[in-house]
Amino acid sequence: MPRLSPPLSLGLLLVATPSLASSAGQQFEHRDWQLACDNTRTCRAAGYTAEADRGDASDAGGVSVLLTRKAGPGQPVTAEVRFADWYDEALPQAPVHLHIDGRDLGPLPAPAPDDPALTTLRPAQVDALRSALLRDSRIVFVDGQRARWPLSDAGAAAVLLKMDEAQGRLGSTGALVRRGARDERDVLPAVPVPQVRAAAVPALRPDDAGLAALPAVADALRASLDVDQTCDGLEPEYSGQPLEVAARLDAQHVLVTTGCWTGAYNGGAGYWVMRDSAPWQAELVTMDAVGYEDGQLFAGHKGRGLGDCFWTAAWTWDGRGFVQTSEETTGLCRGITAGGAWSLPTRVADVVR
Repeated sequence: MPRLSPPLSLGLLLVATPSLASSAGQQFEHRDWQLACDNTRTCRAAGYTAEADRGDASDAGGVSVLLTRKAGPGQPVTAEVRFADWYDEALPQAPVHLHIDGRDLGPLPAPAPDDPALTTLRPAQVDALRSALLRDSRIVFVDGQRARWPLSDAGAAAVLLKMDEAQGRLGSTGALVRRGARDERDVLPAVPVPQVRAAAVPALRPDDAGLAALPAVADALRASLDVDQTCDGLEPEYSGQPLEVAARLDAQHVLVTTGCWTGAYNGGAGYWVMRDSAPWQAELVTMDAVGYEDGQLFAGHKGRGLGDCFWTAAWTWDGRGFVQTSEETTGLCRGITAGGAWSLPTRVADVVR
């Protein structure tokens, strides 16, 4: 699997509040660069060493750069740099310099104290990198031993154009790509981080567990699915995770679950909110979850078996339904570090209890 994509059923929410639904995040990927903008309009663009520049035929190391820009007028672009520490790859030895088209743009700041693979770029280096990414450039990080970590510019211009578009900067004086005379005060403003108040959930009742054994309940869950959806746990021949009541949500509703699908290195469980008596009125939240705890559902899946890229999401019970309160990937599957190089959210929220 060359890249990480969220499961197709993601986003089947029981309730989406207007504040969460009004500014949905977006993703875009082209060649060695990708973009993730969240629902506050903060955008993050990540670029990587080209796959052809790594491996047995090259002595170059892998690197990824993350460009972040908040929405609104006058917002700067910041840059973080992560050097690959995948398997036996050695980290650069200080000082590490940024070279663009053979020009030495000076040393990078010292790495983070708790993460020797992570550092940043100075503002002047960020400006030079932004310009270089819009043309055919040779961008290389060089350490004190003359070892090299090349950064690809392939796809960067398209990704940065999408960033401008998502933040309403096209044609403005602050655009990264198509700069114009439009005043930056006219660009789209930042959207406040939505707040979701988590509702307290009661304890299960002694007779709640028995609901899962009722044939009418399984029928109600099947009836809640779209015509193109299937869930293994609702099939008669299924022998995996049985249907069970995971939690009581309030005086009239329970949360039920069963295993829905398995892959080579991932699996997903279905979770439904339903009434505790007929008519059951089952509503599917997701078929991609991996667990439930204290009013929250969680999903997390590998982009490939190596474990260098992940997708995660969460939903929170607010007393009316499960609201999606997070979604992100860790970037492209490029062997930068175990667990993924970055946090690239498309959905953020503050959960208040």
